[in-house]
Amino acid sequence: MNWHLLSLSAITQLLNTTPSGIDDITASERLCEHGKNQIEDKKKKPIVQMVLSQLSDFMILILIAAAIISGIIGDLTDTIIILVIIIINATVGFIQEYRAEKAMEALKNMAANHARILREGKMIDIPASDLVPGDVVVLEAGNVIPADIRFFETHQIKVDESALTGESNNVEKNPEELPEGNYGLGDQTNMGYKGTYVTNGRALAYVVATGMHTELGHIAKMIQTDETTTPLQKRLAAFGKRLSVGILIICTIIFFIGWLRGESVLTMLITSISLAVAAIPEVLPALVTIALAFGAKKLAKSNALIRKLPAVETLGSVTYICSDKTGTLTLNKMTVEVVYETADPKYDAIFGESNILLNAMALNNDVSKDKNGDWLGDSTEVALAQYAFKENLNRADLELKFPRIAELPFDSKRKCMTTLHQFENQDGERTGEIIVITKGAVDALFGKLNDDKKSLIPEFELKANEMAEKGHRVLGYAMKTISSLPENLNADEIETELTFIGFAGMIDPPREEAKQAVSECKEAGIIPVMITGDHKLTAKAIATKLGIISSDDDLVLTGSELSALTQIEFAKIVEKVRVYARASPEQKLKIVNALQSKKHFVAMTGDGVNDAPALKNADIGIAMGINGTVISKEASHMILLDDNFATIVVAVKHGRKIFDNILKFIKYIMTGNSAEIWAIFLAPFFGLPIPLLAIHILWINLVTDGLPGLALASEPSEANIMKRPPRNPKENIFSNGMAIHILWIGFLMGAVTIGIQAWAIYNANTHWQTMAFTVLCFSQLGHVIVIRSGRESIFKIGFFSNKPMLGALTITIILQFIIIYTPFFNEVFKTQPLTIYELLLTLAASSIIFWSGEFEKWIKNRNK
Repeated sequence: MNWHLLSLSAITQLLNTTPSGIDDITASERLCEHGKNQIEDKKKKPIVQMVLSQLSDFMILILIAAAIISGIIGDLTDTIIILVIIIINATVGFIQEYRAEKAMEALKNMAANHARILREGKMIDIPASDLVPGDVVVLEAGNVIPADIRFFETHQIKVDESALTGESNNVEKNPEELPEGNYGLGDQTNMGYKGTYVTNGRALAYVVATGMHTELGHIAKMIQTDETTTPLQKRLAAFGKRLSVGILIICTIIFFIGWLRGESVLTMLITSISLAVAAIPEVLPALVTIALAFGAKKLAKSNALIRKLPAVETLGSVTYICSDKTGTLTLNKMTVEVVYETADPKYDAIFGESNILLNAMALNNDVSKDKNGDWLGDSTEVALAQYAFKENLNRADLELKFPRIAELPFDSKRKCMTTLHQFENQDGERTGEIIVITKGAVDALFGKLNDDKKSLIPEFELKANEMAEKGHRVLGYAMKTISSLPENLNADEIETELTFIGFAGMIDPPREEAKQAVSECKEAGIIPVMITGDHKLTAKAIATKLGIISSDDDLVLTGSELSALTQIEFAKIVEKVRVYARASPEQKLKIVNALQSKKHFVAMTGDGVNDAPALKNADIGIAMGINGTVISKEASHMILLDDNFATIVVAVKHGRKIFDNILKFIKYIMTGNSAEIWAIFLAPFFGLPIPLLAIHILWINLVTDGLPGLALASEPSEANIMKRPPRNPKENIFSNGMAIHILWIGFLMGAVTIGIQAWAIYNANTHWQTMAFTVLCFSQLGHVIVIRSGRESIFKIGFFSNKPMLGALTITIILQFIIIYTPFFNEVFKTQPLTIYELLLTLAASSIIFWSGEFEKWIKNRNK
């Protein structure tokens, strides 16, 4: 219902109410009909269900089955280790899911607890949750508005709606109905909204909506949607399903082949368990989580605070960054950049040789300075005063010479502000005459000029339009003198017959670092989009300066034009739009949905409560740390601590690096698992016993995979990381040759492992299993060194460029020696001490993998 467009008589009729309020019986009936005036939360998942959901993954079920079978056949060590792995993974997943979503709680905290109302003409206080449509609310300064309301009586009331709209200025309210048109929440001057705050005055208003039917309630519904899954989560989930099916098929084949060859059922069960454990990358979920946490820690040092860990890797897939203008792309500091003045000799006698326009700017303002000398007041007023006084005007002398004796404050109807000043003549004597200085919107000011200047209006308009086209906000100045101060100040009489004296063109300047960041975005295949409440001309000028608009194909769309489009119509042009002018926060969700319908990954910034749905539904919702509301921060995935667009681009670079490194240790872990599968699968075909026990495989999967894999998270970014397009979200994890690498290097590792096993058995060496185990461990260490870069040789990037990796390799080698040469661990891991000759032989065999990986990169670089 468009309550703001209805007359008060229509509203009272629709709500069946009066200015004295409704009666208690009617209120009770409506409370039953409409429900409580409170924000409702969606039903939460029980803790038991959350725990069980962590154990329902098919790969986890395979591990549980392996643990049970190991326990039944008497291998309690394997059972305990497997169960510990399951518990750790389940705990990590549970904590991530259980972490409370604070946005709903913050929305509830915005609501008022009590409300003062009129019931049958009597003023009473009731719980705000008992309000119903038709109630009459009594408001005064300091009150939180308890429901959505339509004002019918106001007395200088102003409302702080920044929490809802993001607009910092208080909004003056009145009871008048608005003409037909599209109005954002901030423009509905006869309405008040649940959760906003009365800063001045008093009022009476009808309650028109309560609870989940309020604007705050609509936002609550939109942010109660389920979390969107990230690109990596989608890819890993798809991989997990395929891997699970593959494990079952392979284990079944191996079991029946062995059984048909005459092996005992027990032996084949053990083999199948070993194979299942080998195939499952137990350490992968923990490594991904830790890598994301490390990434989040580094991003915090770059002023990007990550709220939801998966957002770290999503940054690497972002194709669109939709950013607010003010404070993010610009400095959020209005600055006078250009002035235009017209000469009028008749005022020279008043101001002497000093500039008339600058004097008018210095005198006509509403600013002051605090004890530290900082300017206080509206940003536009401050910009004008700063410009005037930096031109060597002395404020104290000026105010002494031209004391202000009266003023007509700015209001939205007149679009003007007027100050009246006494002045001295050239002899330093006070005269009875008064200077009138009027400042305001150019179109409003032109209608107030005297007849002598009206002929010049076309010339003035041309100049004003030139300034506006360059992105300036233009304010005009005019003045006159009157013989004495009227008893009653009347704007219609005072603001007439004025002489135009000039314009001031202001702009919120673009951040220098934002220009560079926009350029980096484009080079990286990311499209930056600007969203602003500014007018179309201003928005286009700023976007052009920043480089966001760079061709005639780049479109600028206004909020009203966007409202007129259906979602289907909008989706057809959304990829061409670079600027949204006069856009409301509510339209951000429409922009997000349209871009996502085109399979883009969208980063969206916001700072107001009604930005929350767009932030929640974007692939990366980015809240402002300085000016953002609590709701926007809680609905976001990332918070900019400095509100700077350049920080988003830095975060994207980090995100790409982190994603690259995650892919590296997926390659590392899966190649090692592939080697284990090949070794176990191929050994029986060569008449060899199973080369590895389940505990050996678990050691490799946890320690040999874990420590170096973790160190890959510290790998520096590739040189071309911001000169390549975003990774296609549809692209398989194992594309770009990763699957081939995993298979052939894995096969080579497996072949080397059973090769050393066969040699040892042929030479009647009883240490064959320890040698096979050690070869596989050291082969993987050689492999992790090679894959630190996808194309560059390790000899080019340097062995010491990732110091955590050196530490991880050293610790892993020491631990391997401990389980080989310590009697206690010999018993646990079923290992035997190797002779120097055997150890050197295993090291030599293991180095084959290192040199093969380097050769693969040499071939790739040669074929570029």
